[in-house]
Amino acid sequence: MPIIALIIIGAAAGFLATRLMKLETDIITTVCIGMAGALVGGLVLRGLLAVMGFMAGFVGAVLGALVLIWLWQRYTGK
Repeated sequence: MPIIALIIIGAAAGFLATRLMKLETDIITTVCIGMAGALVGGLVLRGLLAVMGFMAGFVGAVLGALVLIWLWQRYTGK
């Protein structure tokens, strides 16, 4: 079940992050960005998650995805 939740949250976070960064990607890339962002954001904001619950995890996932998109654009020249 946690894998399915990661995919769903990753898809939502990736969609939101790609729209905020004005990046047009396919569905697979969007989900992968969101999942990676969820992992990065989850690791960084684990303490906040313990205090505030699910919403903090989603915020962390979106922030992590935004950072990954920014790094991707910066180092790939897109």
